Amino acid sequence: MDRRGQLCVGIDPHPALLAQWGLNDDAAGLERFSLTVLEAAGEQAAALKPQVALYERHGSAGMAVLERLLAACAEAGVLSIADAKRGDIGSTMAAYADAWLRNGSPLAADAVTLSPYLGFESLRPALDLARDTGRGVFVLALTSNPEGASVQHAGGPAGRSVAARIVDAAAAENAGAGDRLGSVGLVVGATVGTALTDLEIGLAASRAPLLAPGLGAQGATAADLRKTFAAAYPQVLATSSRGILRAGPDPRSLREAAARASGELAAER
Repeated sequence: MDRRGQLCVGIDPHPALLAQWGLNDDAAGLERFSLTVLEAAGEQAAALKPQVALYERHGSAGMAVLERLLAACAEAGVLSIADAKRGDIGSTMAAYADAWLRNGSPLAADAVTLSPYLGFESLRPALDLARDTGRGVFVLALTSNPEGASVQHAGGPAGRSVAARIVDAAAAENAGAGDRLGSVGLVVGATVGTALTDLEIGLAASRAPLLAPGLGAQGATAADLRKTFAAAYPQVLATSSRGILRAGPDPRSLREAAARASGELAAER
């Protein structure tokens, strides 16, 4: 983020986008789409975030494409975030951690998204392995989908919301990070509006990188992000997917769209 700015480009090969690009909805189309985004936008972004479900829908052939994309990102020096939203307990959580965070795994990414709703401590295998391998995790904390509020806004001990307690737990994990961001990030939607203030959540002290989906096609602007995240804005890694991907398949157009988004984010610092 210091070197490349605060933009994360989501790689979301939806069937409609593949069709718009003139590609077949198959593994070959998936690979062409993915590698084109890497080539065009990789140097404009701090990270690329492939949506794992859109590779899984193609079965083993789709997951093989994802493996090649993650390897290509590593070779190009582009950080990758596997948007897998994994979450379980015990040996199953350890297996998820092994798949996405172990050195030498064919699916190894620089970070993976996790769901904490079996209890934050259930994520321990991934938290520890990420720290040991120099990788990171992004834990779902406050999402902007309407259904999320029924769980994330719910109160608990001392009236603290579930979302606030997830932020607290991430802050505890990052306590040794000093002036740098820690390895435990948080997913906070770009379009959560006043929820952070309403729930009395302070993100700046968490030392967490903040993955913020919703820039562009979902309606959030860089100015909205600055207002929503306030003092924590420098920690924000803002994700734009369709807002940039719709500029394809021309690599130059994709590169220009990513550069515009990155410039708008930088102007708000």
